[in-house]
Amino acid sequence: MSENTPSHILSPEAVAALFTRGSGDYAFARWGRPLAPIVFGVTDETLMVIKGAIEAVSHMAGLEMAETDPELGSNFMVFFFRDWSELPQVPNLDRMIPDLAPLCDKLEAAGANQYRIFRFDEAGAIRACFVFLRMDKHLAAVPAETLALSQVVQSILLWSDTAFRQVSPLAQMPETGAVILRPEIGALIRAAYDPVMPAVANDTSHGLRLYARMGALQ
Repeated sequence: MSENTPSHILSPEAVAALFTRGSGDYAFARWGRPLAPIVFGVTDETLMVIKGAIEAVSHMAGLEMAETDPELGSNFMVFFFRDWSELPQVPNLDRMIPDLAPLCDKLEAAGANQYRIFRFDEAGAIRACFVFLRMDKHLAAVPAETLALSQVVQSILLWSDTAFRQVSPLAQMPETGAVILRPEIGALIRAAYDPVMPAVANDTSHGLRLYARMGALQ
């Protein structure tokens, strides 16, 4: 991510659409506590790439990181595996994710290669996120840096279930081929974590506030 990359401007409608679910409901939430990440199923080399992506996105958002979460130990868990049947065998994971085995059966039947679960505090802010990545041939072909940045960006806010279906949050630098966060998405994340903005919102007027905040922070 480069602060020198010229930013592009999202329209107010485009900002609101990123948090408007397929049902038509507007649902926004950001993390309400520092990130305490842990990653399972990768080599030390890949682990460093993922942690680097988490640190970069957290720093951009102004979101603190911590060694442990006082309530959960780790509140941002990323799992890499080969088959959905492996997850129910992870000790104590079924305590954090009820109906884990039926969920894995459903995901396996659907041929899914990724799934994300958020947990929220009493105020509605994000308190935990679980990211599951089944490394099929499609995900295995994605460079570690690209996969890591994409997953962290999609976990830093409660985006719509339809967000990024048509356009990735990432872009490739034509000069170097390096993958970066699209400048307008970076600007949106910074605006979303601005202290003057609420941690939770369920009205489309929040999208207009986000758009205005993005302009104010330029």
